[in-house]
Amino acid sequence: MTENTTLTPFRIDIPQADLDDLRTRLAQTRWPHPVPGRDDRTDFSRGIPLAYLQELAEYWRDGFDWRAQEAALNQQDQLTTVVDGQTFHVVHVRSANPDATPLVLHHGWPGSFVEYQRLVPLLTDDFHVVIPSLPGFGFSTPLSGTGWELARTTEAYAEIMTRLGYGRFGTHGTDIGSGIAGRLAALHPERVIGTHTGVERRLLGMVGDKFPYPEGLTDDERAQIAEVHAESAAERGYYEMQNHRPDTIGAALTDSPVGQLAWIAEKFKTWTSGAFRTPDGAVDRDQLLTNISLYWFTRSGASSAQFYYESEHSGLEWAMAAEVPSGWAVFDSHPLVRRVMDPWGAASHWSEFTEGGHFPAMEEPKLLADDLRTFFRRIS
Repeated sequence: MTENTTLTPFRIDIPQADLDDLRTRLAQTRWPHPVPGRDDRTDFSRGIPLAYLQELAEYWRDGFDWRAQEAALNQQDQLTTVVDGQTFHVVHVRSANPDATPLVLHHGWPGSFVEYQRLVPLLTDDFHVVIPSLPGFGFSTPLSGTGWELARTTEAYAEIMTRLGYGRFGTHGTDIGSGIAGRLAALHPERVIGTHTGVERRLLGMVGDKFPYPEGLTDDERAQIAEVHAESAAERGYYEMQNHRPDTIGAALTDSPVGQLAWIAEKFKTWTSGAFRTPDGAVDRDQLLTNISLYWFTRSGASSAQFYYESEHSGLEWAMAAEVPSGWAVFDSHPLVRRVMDPWGAASHWSEFTEGGHFPAMEEPKLLADDLRTFFRRIS
């Protein structure tokens, strides 16, 4: 049977009943008993502090204006299309510049297309911007079935770019999105102009697991990597749960908005710049809650966790070597990142910033936009 290749215009319109239900659930939250001595709203050593979580939940219930955020998101053109039986949501903002370069922005977890909301206006003088939502994320739901992992998603994204009329394009990604961007470049080098990756120092915590130890490390350098490993060990709870038991955590995330809030908001503290004591110091509070609201309204807390399970059990590597120009932007930089990720100096562009972290498009959109322009102008 021939697949329907229609590109269907899309606008976000969350039913009022869903907004009312969210407020009711937040008002009826069954809170844990506070633990004496654990009243510091900025102490994330055991996870998200109860005092801060209650503060954020109260604002989500009474101060946050979803309709205003929805209207702002709808200012950017969106569409849906079905590839391999799966509905994909895509933000597609064309530049007024006829010579603009098509650029795909790839998000990861716990992000979404909302992550790039403030970056897009900074890019459209130079780029036609395309932001697909990963299967099981945002409005690329519900999942059509099992088996949606890196390889299948990469081919779906290539097909989406074909349907949009882009034969050649650049890519940028963070987190899961960096794996998709790199795989596109490796498998479709005739189409990918260049691939740009945003990473942070936390990547060193994957040395010895996803990435090999580079040769010639000194004892001091090994100690520095061990320090990041120790920091990362405290972050693996979500990772192991989503890799191996997504159905279990998915039920809780779908039924409890405060559970979903805590699951994501904590990462916006521990994965962002250490200069900030709470998540909404690192990123705008309304943008953070817009992203979390998207997970809640689309029930993608559960379905996004499936992507981890599928990738963990696929046997695929997260990274693939590509022969197209590559650029790297390291946020919250560490001098050993390049030793680990580019020991041969193969990257044609390498930038390091003390600012930012895992969500550069939200934390430092201007820095990221400038770096993207610099990289793609050099290779065009």
